[in-house]
Amino acid sequence: MKRVYVAALLAAGAFPLLASAETWKGVSVIDTMCVSKVKADPDAHPKSCALQCQKGGYGLLTTDGAYLKFDAAGNEKALAALKASKKDDHLRATVVGERDGETIKVTSIQME
Repeated sequence: MKRVYVAALLAAGAFPLLASAETWKGVSVIDTMCVSKVKADPDAHPKSCALQCQKGGYGLLTTDGAYLKFDAAGNEKALAALKASKKDDHLRATVVGERDGETIKVTSIQME
């Protein structure tokens, strides 16, 4: 009986952590330095520019036009994903993470 009780407590404690993760599908991954320049047409933003402007970090452009920055770990994941991508533009991805205001604590990034 104690095992069932402990398992239930553990599951209940983990549920809020799982519930807070969000998924953004098909969003444009853009470096922070270029977001204002490419907001109107993010698909035209080339991979070469995104890699060149990596110092400012990365984020995603939502379907409603908001820009959400990635946390430090997310910037590293975005950089690795961009380097591995075979696309030169249309830098879209599925991003999983937890939104904290205008920042996303990124769990994973999968380039499309």
